[in-house]
Amino acid sequence: MLRPIRVLIAKVGLDGHDRGAKVIASFLRDAGMEVIYTGLRQTPEMVVNAAIQEDVDAIGVSILSGAHMTVFPRILALLKEQKNG
Repeated sequence: MLRPIRVLIAKVGLDGHDRGAKVIASFLRDAGMEVIYTGLRQTPEMVVNAAIQEDVDAIGVSILSGAHMTVFPRILALLKEQKNG
C-alpha cells in the first residue's frame, strides 16, 4: 500500500491570521493527504527543519505580510543546503 502524500503547512512571519492555512490543511486531509501544520510565527529555518524531520513531499507556506519574495527564496536555499550538505 502506498503511503499518503505528506504535506507541511507553515505560517511564516509575525502575522497571526492562520484561518486560511487551517482551511487548506483541512481540505488536504479530506483529500487523503497527511498534513503537518507547524502553527504560527515560523521562520524559514524552522520550516525547513520540520519538513526534513517529518519527511514531507510538499511544503505549503502561508504569508499575508507580502514577505514572500524574501521567505520563499530563503526556504529554497535552505533546502538546497540540506540536500548538498
